[in-house]
Amino acid sequence: MTLTLEGDANDYVGKGLSGGKIIVYPPAGSDFVAADNVIIGNVAFYGATGGEAYICGMAGERFCVRNSGVNAVVLAVGDHGCEYMTGGRVVVLGPTGRNFAAGMSGGVAYVLDEGEEFRRNCNMEMVQIFGLDDEEAAVVREMIRKHAVIHRQRTLVEVLTRWPRLVKKFKKVYPNDYRRVIETQKRFKSLGLVDDEAVMAAFEEETRTTRRAWAENNGFRLAASRRRQEPAPSACR
Repeated sequence: MTLTLEGDANDYVGKGLSGGKIIVYPPAGSDFVAADNVIIGNVAFYGATGGEAYICGMAGERFCVRNSGVNAVVLAVGDHGCEYMTGGRVVVLGPTGRNFAAGMSGGVAYVLDEGEEFRRNCNMEMVQIFGLDDEEAAVVREMIRKHAVIHRQRTLVEVLTRWPRLVKKFKKVYPNDYRRVIETQKRFKSLGLVDDEAVMAAFEEETRTTRRAWAENNGFRLAASRRRQEPAPSACR
């Protein structure tokens, strides 16, 4: 199913989306710069689990909050983008507001950062920033191409036309724990395990690592607590 809107929308566009496609673009004959104008409101794609989204304009605050599976392309976003995101892919072709990726534990975001200003708007508590490898660059370009086929907006066409230079300006926002699991899966696949087997092996290894870290941390705390509770030795006379 595809839902197409020519115009603008309020908050909660695509809330709980579990499949299909949502397309939003400005009215025909609009003379404003799409990337500089909000076309959908706050909290778009809240809790979405699947599907695709192509937003030809700026999204409001908390774009893709708690997203766990939708793949979205948008020209710009407001504050708190990709907050608490756990899955899916988000491509942002322009500026973001502050506190991007706060609480983001899964999925991946790709931000076009021509002005080298994105890092100061990104919450680095749970993520790291990388460049794109060739495989990722192909995925991102294909997402942008699909958007451009739907609506030949100027920003989309320019990004594709200048791709060899602009691809170096993309920042990959990659959650730390999610990255560790994905890299573990790749390691098991290199050992000959198929997809499902690699996923289970990575999950089991991550579970063991988490339990060991918890035990070591709490064992240290328990020992320290016991030391504090032990009575002080009496003075010798």
